[in-house]
Amino acid sequence: MLDEIDAVDWSSIPGHPDWYEPDRAARGLRALAEAANLVQAAEAGSRLGGGGIVHGHSAAVFPAAVVAVPRLLDIAQQGHPAAKDTALGLLDEALSCYPHAGYTRVVAPDGTAVPICCAIAHHLRARTDFLVGLGKRGKSLLADAAAHWRFEIRECVADSSDTAAFGTLAGCFPDGVHAAEMHLEGVITVLSELTLEYPPAEGSLEACLRVIARHPGELPPGALLFPAECGDRVH
Repeated sequence: MLDEIDAVDWSSIPGHPDWYEPDRAARGLRALAEAANLVQAAEAGSRLGGGGIVHGHSAAVFPAAVVAVPRLLDIAQQGHPAAKDTALGLLDEALSCYPHAGYTRVVAPDGTAVPICCAIAHHLRARTDFLVGLGKRGKSLLADAAAHWRFEIRECVADSSDTAAFGTLAGCFPDGVHAAEMHLEGVITVLSELTLEYPPAEGSLEACLRVIARHPGELPPGALLFPAECGDRVH
């Protein structure tokens, strides 16, 4: 765990120069991973929450939080109970805080510029079994993450003037009509009206979205959809 933390060049991760302090991220995570009591965990959490991955007093989150989330989840699984509580609190804070203008996204390995909140939610869903096992607190984190849904288009069929898009849905698409960002090969296109046509069956991610007033040719297989409101989140 410590090697993974030390392997990150935290100073290379962009962040608002007046608020983000890379050294707080690096030293805070290492200290939290090594914490052996409540005081040490609290001190590490103060570093991380005071400019490392978030700035708690101004309710701002930094791109570094996305890199830190898997490490915080590791600490929650393997660390001291006090470190676990601190890590879970920081995860909740990172998901709920808003980023500064100009630092609202992180670039995924496939080149997709994902809103910070959606990237954090993706990491949380990857540890669903662990978080569910924590009971109420872990389930609450997953419920908050579900609002930052992600849909991958597999195939599309014309339906009158609309398109039925079939694919996989992670998270929960809300009731009603909503806008989404469509990401494909580094290009973001806004789709102004979508509804959930068929929700996933229990134990499945397969779903269908209706994309209003769009042709199937405009919705290529492999494109990723994210909530448009997440892309608009700015501190």
